[in-house]
Formats: sequence, structure tokens, C-alpha cells
Amino acid sequence: MHEDCVDSHPAPGGMAIVRPGLRCGGHPERRESMTTRIQKANRKRILDAALDVFSAHGFRGATLDQIAEAAGLSKPNLLYYFDNKEAIHRALLTRLLDTWLDPLRMLDPNGDPETEILAYMRRKLHLSRDFPRESRLFANEILQGAPRIEDFIRGDLRGLVDEKAQVLSNWAQSGRIAPVDPYHLIFSIWALTQHYADFAAQIAMIRGDATDPLDGADAFLAQLYRRLLTP
Repeated sequence: MHEDCVDSHPAPGGMAIVRPGLRCGGHPERRESMTTRIQKANRKRILDAALDVFSAHGFRGATLDQIAEAAGLSKPNLLYYFDNKEAIHRALLTRLLDTWLDPLRMLDPNGDPETEILAYMRRKLHLSRDFPRESRLFANEILQGAPRIEDFIRGDLRGLVDEKAQVLSNWAQSGRIAPVDPYHLIFSIWALTQHYADFAAQIAMIRGDATDPLDGADAFLAQLYRRLLTP
């Protein structure tokens, strides 16, 4: 019986396909490693392309044909890796959610309140700078009612926000920060920082295309929150 191997004539778009019983030379582990590398590279190409398409058009406006074209693959090649558009979208959201929670997770109840809150604001601002496509992907999902991440929002995200809201409330009750609604404080940080990713086009039109949308944002928001939090 011949061993399974990567076809020496890959499908259009550069994707190698494993064909049962195909005779080929070389060490089996080396062939398997080569196949794995090709598969990982193609999967990454698809997800990167899909991020562009979904962040620009939303889930409903995106098509598999658009994603395949952006990835430089044929549609059949794309479907070798993902069963449908929703599977690609779900993979992107899964990859994103941990990244989105990390800044709030890092808020330390044992730290200095103002320092911790401003550091959280800056981490969210940097996410907007470094991951604008991911921010728009998340925003588009929420605008549709979060059908694919409702469990995450009602579970992990709500639990984390409840935990950190209690930290903020404790700081306010002990007089370490001004009395503020802890949930609305968190929501305001989300709104003010993610605006720079989700509405970057609007900022560019107003301030000039050559201007960094985040120019001056850090200093302004720090000043704003210091005044808000001063007891």
C-alpha cells in the first residue's frame, strides 16, 4: 500500500492537498511537516484576508468569493479549510476575544486606582491603534446583536466586568477615587478608545488624511479621566 502524501500538483492558489495512496519519496515525518506548514500558511492567509473583508463589509455583506479573492486562493481551496463563511467568522472572533479581554484583566485591585485606570485606558487605546480591523469586526458583530458571541458576552465578559466594577466601586467607597458609576466608567473607556479604530475614517476626514488619528488622544484622555476621578 502506498503512503498518503502531498500531491506534487497542488490545486489552484497554491494549496497542497493530501491524497490517499499517492506514492512519493522522502521521509514520512518530513512530508507531514511540509503539509502542516502549507496548511498553516494557507489558513493564515484566509483568516487575514477574511479580517479585511469582514471589517470592511460586516458579516452580512461579506462573501466567500471576496475572501477567496483577497487570499489569492480559489473558492474550493478556501472550502478545504473552512466549511462556510460563518466558520471563518467564528474563527476570527475566537482569536480576537482573549485579546479583547486582556486589558481589563490586567486592572490590579491592589494598585494605585488612578494609575490602574489610566493604564487600562491606554491599553484600550493601543488596541485601537494596533488592531483596528479587529475592533471593527467586533463592532459589526455587536451592531447585529452579537448572534455569534452572545454566550461570551453574557458569560466571560459580563463576569469580568462585574469583577472589575466591584474593584472600582470599592475604590470610590473608600474615597480613593471620586464617586462614579463603575459600569459607566468602563463603558466610557470603551467608547472613547475604540472610537479611534471604528471611526478612523471620520477622524481622517476632519483632521486630514496625513494626521495620525490617535495624535494627542492619550494626553487628552488622561487629562479627562484624572479630572473625573479626582476625589
